[in-house]
Amino acid sequence: MKKNIITLLLLGVSHFGFSQAYEFKSVIDIEAGPVVSQGKTGTCWSFSTTSFIEAEIIRLTGKKIDISEMYNVRNTYPKKAQNYILRQGKAQFGEGGLNHDVINSIRDFGMVPQNVYSGLLPNETVYNHVEMVALLESMLKVYVENPAKKLSPHWKEAVSSILDIYMGKKVGEFTFEGKKYTPQSFLAMTKINPDAYVTISSFVNQPYYKPFLLNIPDNFSNGLFYNLPLDEYIQNIDNALENGYTVALDADVSESTFSGKNGIAVIPAHDEDAATILTEIKPEMVISPDYRLEQFENLSTTDDHLMHIVGKVKDQKGSIYYKVKNSWGTNGTHNGFIYMSVSYMKLKSISVLMHKDGLTKKSQKDLNL
Repeated sequence: MKKNIITLLLLGVSHFGFSQAYEFKSVIDIEAGPVVSQGKTGTCWSFSTTSFIEAEIIRLTGKKIDISEMYNVRNTYPKKAQNYILRQGKAQFGEGGLNHDVINSIRDFGMVPQNVYSGLLPNETVYNHVEMVALLESMLKVYVENPAKKLSPHWKEAVSSILDIYMGKKVGEFTFEGKKYTPQSFLAMTKINPDAYVTISSFVNQPYYKPFLLNIPDNFSNGLFYNLPLDEYIQNIDNALENGYTVALDADVSESTFSGKNGIAVIPAHDEDAATILTEIKPEMVISPDYRLEQFENLSTTDDHLMHIVGKVKDQKGSIYYKVKNSWGTNGTHNGFIYMSVSYMKLKSISVLMHKDGLTKKSQKDLNL
């Protein structure tokens, strides 16, 4: 009888220990700007990458500058419109984009501070592009139909006019901290070099250590991704963070175990743990390269949302999670941050953008960077 009681007690202790509520401690915390909201827009790609650029400016210069997200958006929409028209409507036109679209915008048009170009019109405080995008899409469909049988070049002016009305006109010369700048000279002052950034990913069906074109809807600009083995992909994210470099992230957030409210993103090993794993530590799935590809090709993993990795935390059992800055405001348990497990990163991340110096020496050599 005594033996049975001890056994039951041990089982109870084991079960209780296995179902602990999360307790987190900081492991790496790299300085970045505050969490902000993208509002009612699909422009997470610019919020993610602009936050990343702000952290890079801190790393390179020590300056904390609030960079305009919407300046990048304003300069990218005409490119998306041209792509849609020249492909005669056989391409995606919408609010989505990827990290490299911001890098391309910076390279072509420079950067400006938030207080120079907010993208908000007078008396507006929240971003809302619903009406603007509907107008642009309707207009572009008419141009694709080409009712006059010869497309007028004025379509570019029409697109620009709508963007000017809803977001504000383009920026020329401006003053920042008492000095005059253009967007390009401001870029030079921040020491950001657009050519220093690379996007890496991991798909077992592509040649490793080579660039490849990833076929996802928002890759309208046909950006190339460097392909790495899955473990090496994760090693490079870790190496960047451990050496003071933040990382911009593209990931699937449609999983029920990605929770902005709970500030957790995890992949349970058992389906029955899907609800409780948001608040209690449960076993996680071991992710293989083949399973990652399978989930991508059957569209269980999709290109949903872009965010910004600014550090790491660990739970009381020692498991590591990436500290991911979101752009949905400061709601949730972790005030707008998501703690994303390594399993989630392995399975549900699409790609990451980082400074090439954040890569491991091996990867830099193998990628010829």
